[in-house]
Amino acid sequence: MDVDATEPDQRVVEAAAQLPARGGVTGWAALWWLGGVWFTGVGSDGDLRPVPLAVGSGHRARPRAGLEISQEVVTPANLTRSGGVRLTGALWSVSYSMRKAASDEAAVVAFDMAAFNDLVSVAELRAFVDRHLVARQGVERVRRVLGFLDENCWSPMEPVLQLTWERELGVLPLMNRPVFDQRGRFIGTPDAIDPAAGVYGMYDGGLHLAGSVRHRDIEKEAAYRSIGLEGATMMASDLADRSPFSRRLREAYGRASRLPSAERRWTIDPPRSWKDTTTVDARRALSTYDRERLLAHRRRAA
Repeated sequence: MDVDATEPDQRVVEAAAQLPARGGVTGWAALWWLGGVWFTGVGSDGDLRPVPLAVGSGHRARPRAGLEISQEVVTPANLTRSGGVRLTGALWSVSYSMRKAASDEAAVVAFDMAAFNDLVSVAELRAFVDRHLVARQGVERVRRVLGFLDENCWSPMEPVLQLTWERELGVLPLMNRPVFDQRGRFIGTPDAIDPAAGVYGMYDGGLHLAGSVRHRDIEKEAAYRSIGLEGATMMASDLADRSPFSRRLREAYGRASRLPSAERRWTIDPPRSWKDTTTVDARRALSTYDRERLLAHRRRAA
């Protein structure tokens, strides 16, 4: 059988074969190997990103096609082995990705997508920064964005929506919080919500233009409106210029502010039987049965 050299697994294995006696695969490639489904090594432009290797300062770095060489010294405590591949641990790998990211926004996306698969938590990263990254290049960026990290974003565009919302209005919305009516009946899970204002937000990529998906979106919008929530949608076309989304968001706040409180027939407080999956700690604490039932969609197929 022919091996596809563009597959992340194959790229990680081939890169790991180039490692010296010490060091490990790091960054996006290590996060993919550890189960991070969003770390495919493909950039937003569709090009393959180089596989980062942490080789240490004592190794003579030789540029190789498809590899990104880091000569930072990685202590043994931050190295691990998984499936026969030497890696930097999840916290080192995500902090490396954040420090090397093109922007603060991209750094937040990297963390949020690692948290999607419970590889890291905000509390763990905060402690890790103080313990292991004090003098590392780029550590100030990690410190700067700590307050904007979220453990419950479900796709790379959701942190973009959240950060745009915060920049425009100074409000950091909650991500993927289930919404219920006053009887505790589940209504839906908007991508973002400001519960104080009664405004939700959704990201609408190209997939949402398809007939059945768009139909479900319209039905969901109507359901939210019927219980007193006002919404704004970020389109894929808004990424280059965020002002159209900002306008729609402000209009939603205006509509929500005119809605009588009696018409707000919703809550984000779940009924007692509801299993919380909004934080890394909550997801890690689930039983095996509940993890399979509630989180199977977060894992890639074996």
